[in-house]
Order: sequence, then C-alpha cells, then structure tokens
Amino acid sequence: MRKNIVAGNWKMNNDLSETQELIAHLKLQMVKEPTAEVYVAPSFISLYSAFQSLKDTPVKVVAQNMHFAEKGAFTGEVSAKMLKSIGVNSVILGHSERRAQFDETDEILSKKVSAAIANEMEIIFCFGEELKERKADKHFEVVKSQLENAIFHLPKDAWKNVILAYEPVWAIGTGETASPEQAQEVHAYVRKIVAENYDQATADEVSILYGGSVKPDNAREIFANEDVDGGLIGGASLNAIDFLAIVNAFE
Repeated sequence: MRKNIVAGNWKMNNDLSETQELIAHLKLQMVKEPTAEVYVAPSFISLYSAFQSLKDTPVKVVAQNMHFAEKGAFTGEVSAKMLKSIGVNSVILGHSERRAQFDETDEILSKKVSAAIANEMEIIFCFGEELKERKADKHFEVVKSQLENAIFHLPKDAWKNVILAYEPVWAIGTGETASPEQAQEVHAYVRKIVAENYDQATADEVSILYGGSVKPDNAREIFANEDVDGGLIGGASLNAIDFLAIVNAFE
C-alpha cells in the first residue's frame, strides 16, 4: 500500500538558528502519530543539526540535491556518501528550480538517480511542464519524456526507494492556478505510464506527490484525489502551523 507523504522543501531559507526554531515549533505542535509521513528538507548547512533534532520523531530529514559522483574535484557539491554519513538517506532530485536555474538536464538527473539508488538512498524525483508547454497541450508529452529519460532506466526493485513529485511549473508564482482536477489528471497519467514501463503493482505502490502551491486552504481538496498521495510543499512549509495544517489535511 502506497504512503501519504507531505514534504517541506525549505529551499535557500533559514540560517541554522532559524532552522532550529522552526524545528522546535514543529516538534511542539505535531501530533505523535501524524496521518501522513512528514519530510523536511533544510539547507545543507542545517542538515546534521536537523537530523539530530528530529531523529527521535516521525519526521524524516531530506537533502535538497546531491552530485552524481562519489567524490572528486566538484567544488561546492555534496555526494551521497557525505549525506549518508550524517544520517540523511533521502534526497530531492530534478526540482524545477534546479532544472531552470542550474541547467540540470535529464542526462544529469539520470546519473544522479543512479548514484542515489546505488547508495541505497530514497529519491523524491520531481518533474513537470512549464506554462508554454501547458498552453501548447504538451504537458503529457513533457512529463513522459522527463520520466523516461531520467528515471525509467531503474530496475523494478529500485522503485521501493522512489517517490514521484509532479510540479506544474506554470502554476507556481505565475498567477495561473492548477485545479485539483488538473492535478489528478496528470497523476493518473503518470501512474499509467509507470504501469506500462514496469507493471501495475509498481504503479500502485509508488507515492506521487503534488507540488503546485499547496496551502492549508486547498490541501484537503487536492489530497482527496485518488492518485494524489501528498504534497511537496514550498513556501507554506516555512510556517509550522501552515505546514502541519497541510499534513493534517489527510485526517
């Protein structure tokens, strides 16, 4: 049975003290057994502190990125081995901001995916179309291409460590709005092509998160869709009350 997951991507926000304060608020207000699995992704400098603070809670700490190489002359980068050495065993790969602002291609992401799986890490793999692609009715084509090129090379048994996250880039900070029905349409399509490339059991087991500006006032309606298993949350995850309200939307 697939899992309901709410993951907070804190992006390049919060220094160490601010991260510790946010974690303290989460710990204070979170119920002991939340209705969804909870992940948070602080910046690299705060990962170890976050792991230490949250290791006795249900909250899992996730890295926002990693390099595909094990080690070497890659100034400013972080390897899977480095992340695992501080207790972090999960990583976000393919986020739309990494694709758009740091030119991460499907080829690069394929290498990162392979490196993460080789190191027995859990992946939250992001994908999704931009506004011009949505308006041209190419969203299914784009989503399929991103998945085929970067993650469908994995063997079937690796999918136990894969979480998918659909990001309709056109609905993030553009003034455009994605409806719950549009979210469900793409999630159902993704589950269909996973089944076509692997089998129905694999498709039924993989959690697919929605990353299109989920907030406390729309989370319940979005999560009610059959193929939406949670959310990858940006801005709303920086406020403990808002983030936990999204987590509790599964109740």
